[in-house]
Amino acid sequence: MEKASSTMTGSEKAAILIISLGKEYSAKLFKHLKEEEIEQLTLDITNMRMVDSETKSAIIDEFYELCLAQNYLSEGGIDYARDILENALGKEKAVELIVKITSSLQVRPFDYLRKADPDQIPNFIQNENLQTIALVLSYLKPQQAARVLAQLPQEKQAKIVEKISNMDRTSPENIREVEKILERKLSSLGVEDYTVVGGIQNIVDILNSIDIGTEKRILETLDEYNDELSEEIRKRMFAFEDIVKLDSKAIQKVLNDTDNKDLAIALKGSAKEVKDVIMSNVSVRLKDMLNEDIEYMGPVKIKDVEIAQQKIVNIIRALEEKGEIVIIRNEGDEVIV
Repeated sequence: MEKASSTMTGSEKAAILIISLGKEYSAKLFKHLKEEEIEQLTLDITNMRMVDSETKSAIIDEFYELCLAQNYLSEGGIDYARDILENALGKEKAVELIVKITSSLQVRPFDYLRKADPDQIPNFIQNENLQTIALVLSYLKPQQAARVLAQLPQEKQAKIVEKISNMDRTSPENIREVEKILERKLSSLGVEDYTVVGGIQNIVDILNSIDIGTEKRILETLDEYNDELSEEIRKRMFAFEDIVKLDSKAIQKVLNDTDNKDLAIALKGSAKEVKDVIMSNVSVRLKDMLNEDIEYMGPVKIKDVEIAQQKIVNIIRALEEKGEIVIIRNEGDEVIV
């Protein structure tokens, strides 16, 4: 059974830790925090409900382990910390702690933009050249980059996708130059080695997070002048129509997590093959209900169908990330379980 603490945000865990420490020690901790961190913690503490003792203990243990790992890292470096933690906690837990600490210490380029509102970012970059825009999007979180890409001019979107896909390594000097062009609205580069950004998987992650309408438009435009790239991207992505590639057990798991209303709307604009596969994996009662809903709902906007299909695709991707289902995207792929 999954622990409650594993589904909490870092801020929520910190709030529980502070409550557990009591007022005196909490006040001392607050002196070392930034104003925005205090505001977030105050909000989380205010909204905090009852927490069982098991969850509280798990969070305190996690905090203690992170403190130990941080001390070992400071004393002798990553290898030293890893060796001690492996002996004390096991290899898997040691790696998890090292990753948490080192990732929080690393300063990535364009940190300012990753903290900004995605709806404001297009104003910063829309007048830059396509290579610059592609570089910036490569450093954003996929969901954030997806929102930015969707708001950029349509005639640029496919070109930007192509440039991200073709990226490999970018020198610190070039990144610094881009940051300089964006006039102190971006944080400075904190490392001197070459950094791997972009690539096909990066753009797949972005397109997986974008709305279906924009995704289709970008890939269709890309078909016109780089069909090889668009085909490679499609192989790595999962579209609603690809549900026919899932086995019955996986489809049933997806449908269990899907709202019946969303399912009916999604099927309204689906191909017969998709409908047949889904209908063969539901009960007779639900099949009759879905057919009735589809028949009597009348005309449905394409956008509404796309939104419903996107919800189901998001469920599929979430289940895959959890390892609850396996997606075979094309023949020859290795199955990872």
